[in-house]
Amino acid sequence: MQDQRRNFREPEKEKKVKKFSIRMQKKLVVLFLIVLLAFVGLSARLILINKENGENYKRKILSQQSYDSRVLPFKRGDILDAQGSKLAYSEKVYNLIIDSKLMLQAKTALEPTLAALDACFDVDVDEIRNYINEHPASQYYVVAKQLTYDEIAPFVEMQNNKKDYPDITGVWFEEEYRRVYPYGTLACDVIGFTTADNMGAFGMEQYYNDVLNGTNGREYGYLTEDSNLERSTRSAEDGKILVSTIDANIQGIVEKYIAQWNHEHEGANAYRAGQLGSYNTGVIVMDPRNGEVLAMAGYPVFDLNDPRSLSGNGLYTEEQIAAMDDEAYYAALNSLWRNYCISDTYEPGSTAKTLTIAAALDSGAISGTESYYCGGVYEVSGHQIHCNKRIGHGMLTVSGSLEQSCNVALMQIGEAMGRSTFMEYLSNYNMGLKTNIDLAGEARTDTLIYDPETMVASDLAISTFGQGYNVTMIQMASAFCSIINGGYYYQPHVVKEIRNPDGTTIERVEPRVLKQTVSETTSAQMREYLARVCVDGTGTLAVPAGYYIGGKTGTAEMYPRKQGNYVVSFIGFAPIDDPQVVIYVVIDRPNVEDQPHSNFAQEITKNILTEILPYLQIFRTGELSEADEEYLKNLGILPKDVVAEEGETVGEGEGEPEEGTAAPVGQVDPATGYATDPNTGEALNPSTYAPVDPYSSDLDGIGAVVDEDANPLPQGEGGE
Repeated sequence: MQDQRRNFREPEKEKKVKKFSIRMQKKLVVLFLIVLLAFVGLSARLILINKENGENYKRKILSQQSYDSRVLPFKRGDILDAQGSKLAYSEKVYNLIIDSKLMLQAKTALEPTLAALDACFDVDVDEIRNYINEHPASQYYVVAKQLTYDEIAPFVEMQNNKKDYPDITGVWFEEEYRRVYPYGTLACDVIGFTTADNMGAFGMEQYYNDVLNGTNGREYGYLTEDSNLERSTRSAEDGKILVSTIDANIQGIVEKYIAQWNHEHEGANAYRAGQLGSYNTGVIVMDPRNGEVLAMAGYPVFDLNDPRSLSGNGLYTEEQIAAMDDEAYYAALNSLWRNYCISDTYEPGSTAKTLTIAAALDSGAISGTESYYCGGVYEVSGHQIHCNKRIGHGMLTVSGSLEQSCNVALMQIGEAMGRSTFMEYLSNYNMGLKTNIDLAGEARTDTLIYDPETMVASDLAISTFGQGYNVTMIQMASAFCSIINGGYYYQPHVVKEIRNPDGTTIERVEPRVLKQTVSETTSAQMREYLARVCVDGTGTLAVPAGYYIGGKTGTAEMYPRKQGNYVVSFIGFAPIDDPQVVIYVVIDRPNVEDQPHSNFAQEITKNILTEILPYLQIFRTGELSEADEEYLKNLGILPKDVVAEEGETVGEGEGEPEEGTAAPVGQVDPATGYATDPNTGEALNPSTYAPVDPYSSDLDGIGAVVDEDANPLPQGEGGE
């Protein structure tokens, strides 16, 4: 009975097991299908991600490879002078990098590598060892920056010599470029400099930053399916080359005489630290035929290779520098970096009389045959405005009013024009507008000139002789060029060509005539008037020996008035019949007791023109007087006679002197820039041979001062 029951139960049990097995199989199939679908979905998602964002993820992964993926830096383009000399270039340098992780992976590499570093570089090995031990996973630790190839070469040679130095590892050199300025301070205001991130600051470096900069390349390191390291390189694109209009020879001459004048006139009342001859001194030399700037210089200067230093230029003592907080220090640097020739404004004074008379002639307000009486003062709307010559000039022609720089005559000429015509021409000369010179930092002057709608008679009166409105040096120089070159206003520029890194020219900056300010007839008449200024008028001290030049002097009393502060200037050109060069010299508050004399600016002008005119192949047209000949000899321009001890002349100063004679002149003392005395070897001061008498008959002096009993003018009370 029991056996029968057992036989009955066994088939039932088998059925249950079979059913359970079938259910499990179904679940496994479902689970398998779910997993399979998940894999399919994941694969589809990965394919989609790779299709849409694969390159982005690839770049992110590769960019995180600090050792096997590296930046290939571009080389910033050179800046050349007009003759092809390099004013700025980029030199490849190397940063010394430590890879702690790689060094520690090789068990025996640490000490041999540190020993090699100690032998080849001036580094603190203990500090490096401590860093590696504290940061074992680091792959980028900068030990030294901007090393030259010669400095890293011994280590690289050891590193590559696996036979003798098998354990040196974990060190590599990151390439970058360092900006180099081979002439130091030369043309610092024009060139500008670069920051650590290759961005230009000031001057051409900033204005042409995008042209000079290139594009970094990259070398990618990655592993293949076989775990082999492969590399892919995208080459860097170097920056383009600028060919400037600046001539380093002319620039050097200009800076030499600016520095010389300031050194001669330093004293207890001088600017800032008591070491400078003026607050600012600026000189622009231009070619009036095309707007090219041949030289542009200011004073004081700074070293482009160390632009953040206030030392070594006479501005401040070391004690003053040490006492500065950060705000004062950077304020001082920004003041030093400013380009006075384009960034500072001032009242131009009597150089602007050139603009006034040219406008009057060109507009037909005067014919040039008029005469004006100057009694020393002129009344305008109840204001007694004095001439620069208090006793008056008497009767003057139009030419004579410019020669003698007569304020009274100019005010009458301004009345003949009227304010609308005067302001129309002033605007045509680009006053109140930027010249758009290709340099960073040009000042705006639109708010620094009168509005013709609100201009009153006294405003017009003082404006005719260059007060009441402000200009920049580049504005005045460009306007003056147009007056003497036939009336054509060229946009001033400091770059004439852009080249590819291989030297091929890709762009020439052609001269741009923006407008005609005056007619060619007016221009010719103004050249004649300006020539007379330098023959019979206030500009005789600016004339270099043996030359005829034209020009105009200027003295403007600064605001606030009656403080004894003046801006003195001279602007001129040569030759008279075919102007090829314009020079503009401005001295902001000369460090002398009696400031208002353009003699100082004329002195600098004469010295500069004496050297640059022969260089530009503009030769003398007149015979030299004995005084002029002696002056040129003392400048080292002409050879000086060599005199024997007995007083006998034995030579003309060329070649080796005979025995018993003094050494010939013609050498220049590098410390001062002066020619040397043939007998003592001491530097000769040219001003000794061309003395400046502040109380001479130069009529460019003390300017228009409002009568004490009259109501003071709102602006423009003083200045010549």
